[in-house]
Formats: sequence, C-alpha cells, structure tokens
Amino acid sequence: MNGSAKPWLPLPSNWSLRTWAKTLDFSWKTVQEHVFVIVGGLVQALAMRLFLVPAQLVSGGVSGAAQIINHFTQWPIGLMIFIGNVPLFILGWRYLGGMRFAWRTALAIVSFSFFTDFLVLFIPPQGVTQDLVLDCLYGGILLGIGLGMVYRGQGTSGGSDILGRILNHRLGISISQAYLITDTLVVLGGGFAFDWERALYGLLVIYVSGLAAEAVSEGSGVFRMALIVTNHPEAITQRIMTVLERGVTILPGTGGYTGAPRPVLYCVITRSEVNQLKELVREVDPRAFMVIGQAHDALGEGFRPLVQ
Repeated sequence: MNGSAKPWLPLPSNWSLRTWAKTLDFSWKTVQEHVFVIVGGLVQALAMRLFLVPAQLVSGGVSGAAQIINHFTQWPIGLMIFIGNVPLFILGWRYLGGMRFAWRTALAIVSFSFFTDFLVLFIPPQGVTQDLVLDCLYGGILLGIGLGMVYRGQGTSGGSDILGRILNHRLGISISQAYLITDTLVVLGGGFAFDWERALYGLLVIYVSGLAAEAVSEGSGVFRMALIVTNHPEAITQRIMTVLERGVTILPGTGGYTGAPRPVLYCVITRSEVNQLKELVREVDPRAFMVIGQAHDALGEGFRPLVQ
C-alpha cells in the first residue's frame, strides 16, 4: 500500500500507538469507570425490555429507531442498535474526546446492544405492567439511570450523543438542539409506527430519562452556593465558619451606584443548611443582600474528595 495513503478511519491528529497504550490503564479508578459503563448498558437494556419495548414506547435515538424497525421486520432490537451505531461511531470518531472516551463509548454501545437481545431469554415479552403511565415513568427512570452511569464512566451512549457532536461540529447546531431534532424525528416515526398517544408518552420518557441521567451523572442538586453582599463581612464569615463549619471566600466588590467597596462572601452549603445560613446572616446584618443558587456537585474539603 502507498505510504502516503490516508487511513480509512478518520483518526484524530494526535493519535498514535502511545496514546492508545495510555488508554489501557488498569488503575482502580479506570476499572470502576469500565464497570459503570457496562452496568449502565445493562440498566438501559432492562429499561427497554421491562417497560419500553412491551409498551411500544419510543425514547428517541438509535434505540428508538431500532424499535420501529423491529416492529416492521422483527429483526433483533439489540442488533439494530449496534448496526445503527457503527456508522455514527466511525463518522464521529474525531469528536469523541480522544481514544479513552471513544473506547468507552464503544464499550457502552456493545454492552447495551448485547444485553438488549440477551435479556429476551429471561424477561417475558409483555413486561411487568400493562399501565402506560407506569411503563413511561419507570422506563424513563431506568433508562436515565443507565445513561447517567455511562456518563459517570466517562463514556457516551452513542446514537444521539455522537450525532449531536457531528451536527455541532459540521453545522454549528448546538448539541441540545441536535438532541431535540434527532429525538423528535424518531418519536414522530414512533407515532406513525404505533400510535400518537404512545408518541406523546415517548416525549415524557425522554424528559424523565434526562432528569434521571443528570441526577446520576452530576449529582442530585443537594448543594447550594451563596453570594452575600454585606457591610459586616468579617462577622458573617466568622459565624458561618463556627456555626455551619463551612469555608468562606471573600471576593472584592464595588457598589455600582455608590462606587464604594462592597466585599462579597461566597460559600457552598448543603440544602439542609440554607435556613441556618439565612438566619445567621439576618442576625448579623439585616440589610445584607444574598443570592442562593443550586450547585450540581461540590468537590474538595468538607465535601466529596476531588481526587478519588
């Protein structure tokens, strides 16, 4: 073969055997991440076989398209998921965030495809309930948990994830819009294949699974971050550190109207500590200005370790 010929697979520019070797890291953290990806594929397959496929609920993406194809051809859904993901994986190779990320995405695709067909041997075709609402809720939650586990394992679920990245890089479409476009088209196909009531439930499955995936992969939002503008920063800082035992960062600020220096306190607390924080700030400075927002996760001293 001509040495100048280009490889058939569009490898990233920084690819080499050395970069591939680095992906073969057998540390405990890496093993955990691979387990997350595989178990995530199993949980997604359980959602399909227990709830979504028996109820003919299409959740979007390649798996939803596979359900529609299965409805007309009886071809195995897992096999269709795998075949549908192969060209997307090849096209999206360079957009998958490096060899390690691409490898775990491939592992997620294979796991999901395999378990989806393997579970047919153990799960009755009618599922566990005939109630569409229960199928929608539990199927969406299980599917989201599986997706979240794959994300925790530093992978993607393939399908819409890969297509979203391709459309984002090629056409400039935001990833969220790309998800909306692809999933909507698949759900519309489900409406034509099954019925429109199930298509509407399919939209709920997508929403519920998104919430569950976010909760599993990024945390359940039990943390709050507070910004406090006060004329008594030292006193409030001391109260927070002694009463709540939380750290405080003092940020320099300037009043936009007065031009006077106004220190801003920044701290992270748990949801259960919000009322305590409000009360101690009120006691020290009733004229203080405070904003409390939600944080998905908190890493570092006093919370979950940054290095695990």
